[in-house]
Amino acid sequence: MKNWSLAPLAGLGSAALLGGALYFQFVVGLAPCDLCIEQRWPHLAAVIIGLLVLFFPNRWLMALGALAAATSGALGVYHTGVERGWWEGPTACSGTADISSLSPSDALDAIMAAPVVRCTDVAWEFLGLSMASWNAILSFALAALWIVAMRRAR
Repeated sequence: MKNWSLAPLAGLGSAALLGGALYFQFVVGLAPCDLCIEQRWPHLAAVIIGLLVLFFPNRWLMALGALAAATSGALGVYHTGVERGWWEGPTACSGTADISSLSPSDALDAIMAAPVVRCTDVAWEFLGLSMASWNAILSFALAALWIVAMRRAR
């Protein structure tokens, strides 16, 4: 096993998390909110970086992979806080936008443009943790795997 081979494994872990999210969306039928979608993009970057490391193994790419996974983890922590009411989320997906100053027509437009799935609602949970919480935990674990791979690549 080569010193850098943990990096593609970490990229594969991000692919598994993406696959799980898509499974819940398209097979189980749980529509994602805006914050759910935002957590997916860093994992896509980590998958691409994991593929690049197969051909160009270097520590800088591994550091970028760790940053991508940690970014998704941080977004998962933020989303968890929104779900649990620890802090307010984006007004566009939390249902907290103030429309009192809008005309009736503009208010209707704002309501119709709002996402159907609110970021404050927990669609699924396991062991008392939402998907956002599980994403945070697993993303930080993948970031740690990227860092181990980077340290071994010396």
